[in-house]
Amino acid sequence: MKPLTRNFEGKVILVTGASRGIGSAIAKAFAREGAMVIVNYLSNHEAAKAVVAECQQHGGDAWAMAADVRSSDAVQKMVAQTLSETGKIDAVVNNAFSPYVFDPDNRQRFWETSWHAYQTQFEGAVQATYNVCQAVLPHFRQSGQGSIINLTSDLVDRPSIAYHDYTTAKAALVGFSRNLATELGPLGIRVNCVSAGLISPTDSSRHTKESVKEMLIAQTPLRRIGTPDDVAGPVLFLASDWSRFMTGQVLTVDGGLVMT
Repeated sequence: MKPLTRNFEGKVILVTGASRGIGSAIAKAFAREGAMVIVNYLSNHEAAKAVVAECQQHGGDAWAMAADVRSSDAVQKMVAQTLSETGKIDAVVNNAFSPYVFDPDNRQRFWETSWHAYQTQFEGAVQATYNVCQAVLPHFRQSGQGSIINLTSDLVDRPSIAYHDYTTAKAALVGFSRNLATELGPLGIRVNCVSAGLISPTDSSRHTKESVKEMLIAQTPLRRIGTPDDVAGPVLFLASDWSRFMTGQVLTVDGGLVMT
C-alpha cells in the first residue's frame, strides 16, 4: 500500500513564540503533518528544546531558534539563518506577543492604563509581525508564493472584558494584515488571521477565574473554553493549499461566541 502523503511534507514553517501555549501546539501540529518547523522563542531554551523533541516524535523535524521578534536585527538574522540552512520558508505564523495576563479583577481600567502599556502591546503584536514580514518578504517575492498567518483575538469584535492595551494592539494587527493582503496578493502571497477566544491552559489565562470561564461557556454555543489545539487546526488550514483562494480573512476560533 502506498503511504499517505502528509500535507506539509517538505515544507518549512516559522512559528514565533513557539516554546509554549498556542505556539507550541501549532508547531507540533505542523510537525505531525511532516513539516520542518522553526521553533522561535525568546529566552526559555529548555522549553523550546522540549517542543523540538515533541515535533520530532510526531514525525516532523524542528529547530529551536532564539530571537526577540521585536528586534529587526534579530529577526533578519533568524530568517537569514533559516534560509541558509533549509533553502526556503513556505509559511510564517506570527504568534508571539508581549506578555499579558487575562485577570478581570486585577486588570487596569482605561484611566489606569499608561500609553507605555499600549506601546508594549503594539511592539509585541504589530512591530514583531512587521519585522517578520519584512524579513521573509524578499524570499516570498522571489518564490512567488508564501502564506502569512497572524494571531489576533476575538476581543477585537467582542470586548466582553476591556483589556484596553492588548485588544487595541490586536485590532491594529487586523488592519495591518488586511493592508498587507491587499498589496501582496498580486505577488502570490496570502495574509490571513486567526482570531482566538479565551484559550486554556496558557500562561496568559492562568489567572482567569473559573466564574469568568463559566460565564463565557454559558454564552458560547459549543459550551466550552478553547484549547491550544483548537487554534492549531485553522492555522494549518490557512497555511495549506486548501485555502489557496483566501486572503485578508479573519477566522474566529472561539466556539461561536463571536459570529461574523
